[in-house]
Amino acid sequence: MEDLGLDKEYAMADEHDWPVKTREFHSHHFDSTIWNDLEFRDDDIVISTYAKAGTTWMQQIIAQLLFNADPKLEVAEMSPWLDLRVPPKEVKLPIVEAQTHRRFMKTHLPVDALRFSPKAKYIYIGRDGRDVVWSMYNHHVNANQSWYEALNDTPGRVGPPIEPPPDDIRQYWQDWIERDGHPFWPFWENVRSWWGIRSLPNVLLVHFTNLKADMPGEIRRIAAFLDIPIDESRWPTILEYCSFDWMKKNAARSVPLGGAFWDAGAEVFINKGVNGRWTETLTADDSLRYQNLAETELGMPCAHWLRTGEVLD
Repeated sequence: MEDLGLDKEYAMADEHDWPVKTREFHSHHFDSTIWNDLEFRDDDIVISTYAKAGTTWMQQIIAQLLFNADPKLEVAEMSPWLDLRVPPKEVKLPIVEAQTHRRFMKTHLPVDALRFSPKAKYIYIGRDGRDVVWSMYNHHVNANQSWYEALNDTPGRVGPPIEPPPDDIRQYWQDWIERDGHPFWPFWENVRSWWGIRSLPNVLLVHFTNLKADMPGEIRRIAAFLDIPIDESRWPTILEYCSFDWMKKNAARSVPLGGAFWDAGAEVFINKGVNGRWTETLTADDSLRYQNLAETELGMPCAHWLRTGEVLD
């Protein structure tokens, strides 16, 4: 097997079975090798999702907690998608290494393609796959030519290019479910891998539905996990800056390149934050097929959590 750049922190002998990277992940979006070269810090934060499950929202939450409610934060620049292959790691890594604030990076990798550090804190956000697809379609259908050129035409792409989506969202859903995440990346392994390490002391699972239902309670839970004290005098302002309405009005600060990859601007990247839009399109049989597949791929406890946000075990 190729040298994956693993270091001595994996040799730590304690009661925890720390994940070990076993493969690289390359595509029109990914270059997982960047994690092999990152020098972890003791207080690093890694935000992980499959995609379109609340990643940008979580970046905003953590930024506002760390900086005590600052409306001028350029969150997209402060919190890079580390394994996105553009810009290349030779450009991205020095920028990340030069950061002096507590770093909070994002990834869309499954655990076995991610170099995992016992030093860092990991937050994984889950969301029902049907809601993910509806949000992803909005993201994909509004992407402009610059987005396609960056993903398809820049050096280093491995595998086929990403293509424009069909006009019919139902066809988009069919492709995604039948080809496991097409045209992006596999869904089930991503969820399954993070669910499998949920008991580690430096891993926190958060669900999009719970954030929507009780944002103040979930943000306090996140702050406690990250050991970030809350300034109660700034608490109402932190909540304001983490709301969907505020983020959409100030989307250029949260969205990569200020939304340059979407002709409708950064606001289209932060869509509605609404679950259940698929109920207008999918039939009862479609949903039953999805739920059965989720239980087969994930097991009942994980599938239940992914659908509802409720942990049974």
